[in-house]
Amino acid sequence: MTEFTALMAGMAKSGDGWTVGVSEDWLQGRTVYGGLAAALCMQAALNEFGDVPPLRSAQIAFIGPASGQLLLKPSLLRKGKSTLFASVDLVGEAGLATRAMFCFGAARKSAFSHVAIGTPDLKAPETCPDFFRSAPPALSFVQHLEGRFVSGSPPFSGSEDPQMMLWLRLREQGIRPSLVPLLALADAPPPAASARSTAPSPISTMTWSIDMLTDEIATDDGWWLIHNVAEQIAHGYSSQAMTLWNRNGQPIMASRQNIAVFG
Repeated sequence: MTEFTALMAGMAKSGDGWTVGVSEDWLQGRTVYGGLAAALCMQAALNEFGDVPPLRSAQIAFIGPASGQLLLKPSLLRKGKSTLFASVDLVGEAGLATRAMFCFGAARKSAFSHVAIGTPDLKAPETCPDFFRSAPPALSFVQHLEGRFVSGSPPFSGSEDPQMMLWLRLREQGIRPSLVPLLALADAPPPAASARSTAPSPISTMTWSIDMLTDEIATDDGWWLIHNVAEQIAHGYSSQAMTLWNRNGQPIMASRQNIAVFG
């Protein structure tokens, strides 16, 4: 197994990009797990552009599979007085696998402060049942994660209420809370649409749109609370809304995903 911090530290400069080898324990089926692909793109952007403002938003497209030795190619799209737009292409042996666009923006004084996202009932993760104890063997990456089921409908439960809330953290000890490992975790929950099924079937994230709600990426004991809601499932696709809080109930990230649902 390759620990998360070792994987990110192993990224090396190569020509106009960065290369990294991903071991099989980080795969989801035949491809690098989507959250890790997003995290690799972010790490490459930070390596390339150095001291950037806080992330404000991101758009990520999971275009194809990738495994083994990967090439990440960052591009500066625009740099203004307070914002920086950058894109990163993650390329594998089969070609372009992931394309990410990041918008970084420095904080400015604001006349208004408004938060409409509430704080859910914060059940302690230690009191919640283990979530990944029966994960399918193809989901190799989950061996790096610790998950606790808080509420909602488990995957493949045949529920008519496709939503679930989980506590998640990386098993590796001593990881400082920051944007890169947060991206790796935020895509870890199964798509909420999986709760409608009664048996496992292929399901894959196609696009992921992220809005960051704070400059401060901090939590206690590595735990983050994530709620996924399938707002629509039809024609082989699902649109889901996702919210992420820290251990203290502060909203950190709001995002949306479009999911391909097979079977």
